[in-house]
Amino acid sequence: MDNLCLQSRLKCKPTFTILGAGNGGQTLAGHLALKGFKVNLYDPDPDKIRTIRKIKGINLIGAIRGFGKLSIITTNLKDALKGSNIIMVVVPADAHKDVAITCAPYLTEDQIVILNPGRTGGALEFSRYINENIVVAEAQTLIYACRSLKPGLCQVYGIKKSVPIAAFPGYKIPQVISHIKSAIPQFVPCKSVIETSLSNIGAVFHPIITILNSSRIENGEKFNFYTDGVTKSVASIIEEVDKERIAIAKSLGVNVISAHKWLLQAYGSKGKDLYSAIHNTHSYKGIIAPSSLQTRYLYEDVPTGLIPLASIGKLLEVKTTTINSLINIASIICNKDFTLTGRTIFDMGLNSLNKNSIENYVINGRNSDDEKESA
Repeated sequence: MDNLCLQSRLKCKPTFTILGAGNGGQTLAGHLALKGFKVNLYDPDPDKIRTIRKIKGINLIGAIRGFGKLSIITTNLKDALKGSNIIMVVVPADAHKDVAITCAPYLTEDQIVILNPGRTGGALEFSRYINENIVVAEAQTLIYACRSLKPGLCQVYGIKKSVPIAAFPGYKIPQVISHIKSAIPQFVPCKSVIETSLSNIGAVFHPIITILNSSRIENGEKFNFYTDGVTKSVASIIEEVDKERIAIAKSLGVNVISAHKWLLQAYGSKGKDLYSAIHNTHSYKGIIAPSSLQTRYLYEDVPTGLIPLASIGKLLEVKTTTINSLINIASIICNKDFTLTGRTIFDMGLNSLNKNSIENYVINGRNSDDEKESA
């Protein structure tokens, strides 16, 4: 379906399908429904869906309060996707490939897919398994700080003031923004998914704080993940990883802000340094550390955050010494070699490109001259 047809269909209020009924998926579904949008919710877990279906929606407490009534609540993916304008994928990033493959038979060219978030390289990987004419966008991070207390009830600790978003191919971002802005005005456009991918702050924060507090977590200690878990020395290591991330972006000519500045942009958090800014982030207060090391902060953020950063760094000959060390330590802790399973330049379709041709590819998509030459 061409752009004019898509635009005509979306002149009215867009309809949404949320894939994933976890912390973020339930919160997003409830919030969009509260705003008056028609929302479908899909999750493969029948028990979770059954519970939410009984109350016909999502209760939100905290920074957002109210009950969002949902339209379709189902374990049937085809039913969930049918007729929706915007598909919001809110699942662990290491499941993006599987979700893309499963959705591929049911997605249509008049739909827009948005990964919430894409982590690093999410849209690039997802797009390789679906119709190339379907626009895939990715948010730099989840818009909410939230937790699901039980199916159908979510605590919202805070809402970010702005969240960068980009599309693949990049020239489609104005189209995405025009259709999503009425629902999520916090989304601000980026030039390409390389910018959103290299702005993945979760990869900078989550694994480091988890690894350096691993004994506390294993001992069952209940503590505030961000404020109690981040001492000045922990903040220093976060800053080292952040420098490597910024160096990769600089090598590609992409401007990304530091984690320190990101806290100000996303939450309005001020501080003379990263340590102070983290401790001054109100939305982080009350977020408790994982109860075990079987956590997405390692099993998701390492393979879809640190691994792709290291892989892109290697392609560009940018040193990622601290990132590599964290990958090795996480692999030992989890007894899993993340270098074998994580998202690499091959999964993102960047392996045959160089720093000069990557920009053309992410802006123009798989039909770009660089992609044709490498085929």
